[in-house]
Amino acid sequence: MSRLSLGPTLTLLTGCAMAMAMTSGCLNHPLKPVELEKGEEKTRPVQLTVNKDVDILFVIDNSGSMGEEQAILANNFGSFIQKLEEKDVEANYRLGITTSDNGNEWCGLGATTPEAGNLVLSSCKSRIGDFIFNSGETDVTDLACNDICTLDADALEVLPSTTDYDSTPKPRKWLENIEGKKNIPEGTSTEDAFKCFGPQGINGCGFESQLESMYLALIRAQNAEEVDSYGFLRASAILAVVFVTDEADCSYNKTYAEIFKQDGNRVFWSDPAAAFPTSAVCWNAGVDCEGDPNNYDTCSAVNKDVNGNSGVDNSQAVLHPMSRYIGLLDGLEKEKQQVNEAQEVIVALIGGVANDGTPFYGDVGGTNPMFQNSFGIGPGCEAPNPINPAEPVQAVPPVRLRDLVEEFTPGNMFSICQQDYSDAMVAIADRIREQIQPACYANCVKDTDASTEIVEPECTVEEDPPGDGNDVKIEECLKDAAGYIVDGDGAYTMPGPSVNVCYVLLTDNMGITNSPADDMSDECVDLNYNLEFKVERRPGFPAVGGTSISATCSLADFENVSCPGIGG
Repeated sequence: MSRLSLGPTLTLLTGCAMAMAMTSGCLNHPLKPVELEKGEEKTRPVQLTVNKDVDILFVIDNSGSMGEEQAILANNFGSFIQKLEEKDVEANYRLGITTSDNGNEWCGLGATTPEAGNLVLSSCKSRIGDFIFNSGETDVTDLACNDICTLDADALEVLPSTTDYDSTPKPRKWLENIEGKKNIPEGTSTEDAFKCFGPQGINGCGFESQLESMYLALIRAQNAEEVDSYGFLRASAILAVVFVTDEADCSYNKTYAEIFKQDGNRVFWSDPAAAFPTSAVCWNAGVDCEGDPNNYDTCSAVNKDVNGNSGVDNSQAVLHPMSRYIGLLDGLEKEKQQVNEAQEVIVALIGGVANDGTPFYGDVGGTNPMFQNSFGIGPGCEAPNPINPAEPVQAVPPVRLRDLVEEFTPGNMFSICQQDYSDAMVAIADRIREQIQPACYANCVKDTDASTEIVEPECTVEEDPPGDGNDVKIEECLKDAAGYIVDGDGAYTMPGPSVNVCYVLLTDNMGITNSPADDMSDECVDLNYNLEFKVERRPGFPAVGGTSISATCSLADFENVSCPGIGG
């Protein structure tokens, strides 16, 4: 469903002045009937910003422990995409994927291929070697790819799509569904495609840079020289970033790469005498905890220099400061709020938190020295492993990632230790759904037929494609005596075979008619508006990027009478 953001409430001025309280002098004149002369009917065009666009970036951890988690994500992805494709949502989505691999010298030269924020889109079956870790010690080729990816190369062909910045269609490295038109073959669902495209393998760098990968992906998407990524972000689209990881963020400033080197400063190493560093460097270099080590009161993200001093200037921080990532998303959010002031960036995490979404911080040096040595902290969540009972599912609690989530979408964290992510995926999709608001017409429209139980508006709707300056009138969707005609999928019927877009006037605020096709949304009813718009497009015929739509309706003579309490 298109998100229509309407202009401010308009006021209708009448041509007749109401009498003030009479004075004694007025009584000297004989009373006579007052005839109110109807003034010129008032109308005013209102710009409708069509916005059901959603850009979703998945940052997927592709390190050695993520095979089962990627399989669960792929198998539960359907609950996410089905929510976005519901009839009352119909999001125009783009879905991009990148990994947590941003490189590190300890991952070995040529041993991994750091995506560094580049969008990736290829079948897991075409890169089956990515699902083998540590020279075959761990092999999840069946678990995380072959058993869940059932489509062949033809079914996964990425088709050309047109972007706002380039009218020449060509394949892009993201999945999309824009007004019913996908960039994959007609018989392929996004759900099934993700089962092949989503799993990223387990041979990525074990020093995960989830935040930096997000940062680079969003920067690349705005850089015209980045062929694979540019254009992914749309200026007015809702932006959602979803992290899927079982470890702490290690987005380090490469100026201070010495914290990982054998001949560098080993202040963050669990064992300074060891032959190589562990992921504990990532925790120790960016987090300070307070309280009982068995159950810390707080663990906070901090800037530390190469000598381990906390609270240093951003320029001295060995891990990139959180302001780098919060600032980027805040800037994008402010740009989007120029179009819709209520729009917010959404951040979600499926990571090392308990089933209720809360993180636990505690050392386990006495009970699990291997985990403590490897990660610098005890697990934030833990669960039985149905595949290998001897090795429980464990994940490192988030701090830096937690702070990003809490800054933009508080509470939007879910446990990666669960065996089913469907509830998490639905909850994340619901956060996106909340941003796609109905098109309440923020004025009181005139009822042209008082004999009916619902308002009968009189409106003209036009769209203006970019560039030509010529408005094109949009027709109303097809109606019969019973109301709007809809098909079995709930789609409104075009008024003619050559018509690809039509509008619907929703005015039934209490379920008065037998048809739900004219029902107003609860949001518009709660605000006491008497009209809601819906723009329906024929599947496969999306609006050209930058198209504007305006509506001009006759307004009620007395707003306070016709629409008491309008605007809530």
